[in-house]
Amino acid sequence: MSLLTGGVIAAVFGLISLIFWWGDFINLIQGALPIFMLLGGALAIYVGFDEIQDKIREERQRQDEELEKAKEEIESAKAEAERYREELDKLKDRQKQS
Repeated sequence: MSLLTGGVIAAVFGLISLIFWWGDFINLIQGALPIFMLLGGALAIYVGFDEIQDKIREERQRQDEELEKAKEEIESAKAEAERYREELDKLKDRQKQS
């Protein structure tokens, strides 16, 4: 309850102070706004740059996975071709023996 009372008193004093020192408040906002914009812009640049790096990393990982899959497919095709070669050689041997 005391926290609520203290909050209400602080809000009332803040409102009264804002009314009496409105000009000073505007001056403060005018001085702080460029700094806030500069810091906010720097933060947005940092976050955007980090997001681009994450996308590049994900793309590289996806390409590596596709490359690995293609290599596996090539190996299986080579093994199948080798089996066909062996079978063809066997058929040639049988044909020569006949």
